[in-house]
Amino acid sequence: MVSAGIAGLILFAAVAFFLIIGAPISISVGIASVLAMFSILDPENALQTSAQRMFTGMNSFTLLAIPFFILAGVIMNNGGIAMRLVNCAKVLAGRMPGSLAQTNVLANMMFGSISGSGVAAAAAVGSTMAPMQEKEGYDRAFSAAVNIASAPTGMLIPPSNTLIVFSLVSGGTSIAALFMAGYIPGILWGIACMIAAFIIAKRRGYKSNEKVPFKVALKVFIDAIPSLLLIIIVIGGIILGAFTATEGSAIAVVYALLLSFIYRTIKIKDLPRILIESTRTTAIVIFLIGVSTIMSWVMSFTGIPRLIADTLLGFTDNMIIILIIMNIVLLIVGTFMDPTPAILIFTPIFLPIALQFGMDPVHFGIMVVFNLSIGTITPPVGPVLFVGARVAKLKIEQVIRPLIPFFAVTVVVLLVVTYIPDLSLWLPKLLGLIE
Repeated sequence: MVSAGIAGLILFAAVAFFLIIGAPISISVGIASVLAMFSILDPENALQTSAQRMFTGMNSFTLLAIPFFILAGVIMNNGGIAMRLVNCAKVLAGRMPGSLAQTNVLANMMFGSISGSGVAAAAAVGSTMAPMQEKEGYDRAFSAAVNIASAPTGMLIPPSNTLIVFSLVSGGTSIAALFMAGYIPGILWGIACMIAAFIIAKRRGYKSNEKVPFKVALKVFIDAIPSLLLIIIVIGGIILGAFTATEGSAIAVVYALLLSFIYRTIKIKDLPRILIESTRTTAIVIFLIGVSTIMSWVMSFTGIPRLIADTLLGFTDNMIIILIIMNIVLLIVGTFMDPTPAILIFTPIFLPIALQFGMDPVHFGIMVVFNLSIGTITPPVGPVLFVGARVAKLKIEQVIRPLIPFFAVTVVVLLVVTYIPDLSLWLPKLLGLIE
């Protein structure tokens, strides 16, 4: 049997190799983890342990929230909810320069906070806003950049599947506390995008919306209330302890389905297609969690987290520098790895270091998710980037340059959130979710 250090080397070398040859991240992680397991245990025990770890990783009541929230998001994406939220955002944006761009940001924040998916927000809101902005003379690349940059806010503003995954990996950090902690950072991300859009729109002379009559605005708000009530019902129920996050996710599905039937935007015959679409997405996420659990076990057995912690602490004991290093690593990782496997792999490595410096796990979780959410809008893998470009009918290269100012402001907000813990912790403390 080779040493544990060599097993760790096999693990990371195999993951890198399979990613380079173009294998899916789940397959790369799974095969690499099993190969590393073979170097630690005999073949029979290695296979048994791998299967047990994979089953244990997926056998969680908390994880049931993910397929339900995914299904709720797919239902809302097909249920005419996006247009009502866009209309509401359009009224809220008022007569600001580039008001349609501001509308796009606000709509993404609202839709993302309901669906919990940056990709869903980019697709639903982007497909609605793109024709409107093009008609008003907006540059298509600028419109796409605004949509792409603001879509991931829903990964921070609850309900958020990535925060649920972090709760599981971090050893049971309160989902309610994480949900509340995501509000201010997520809203700050959106505000930063609105400021950047305002400056660019002012320079280019983009028109503002015409003044909306009070009666029309009131009707728009009333139409949007049923959709927005979903947030209050689900998040409010979780915070008040009326039900768990998993039970709340099931309630979200029922509510979204009833609302779509009332709007008459979904018919019974559409349900098989919706269920198949959500099942495919769920299968990818849950399989990733399963294989990443094998990797986490191997890393724990080989002592990789402790080795990395000792190396970092041997390099410096300055918390500011340590956090900068973590942010840089996570930003780089986010450019080629989806948030879910990245959380599963890097939380066990960085969380012990953060805790050693007295960092609250809720604050740390928001920092990690914020970093990896930025990764969804950056090449070469960024799923939100690809969906946003496809919706705008543009090539990726056409979107990159106008996206740079938005990327810059989100990184600034990331640093602010990283070094001002109360931005994440104030709401959970106010509600008594953490001390």
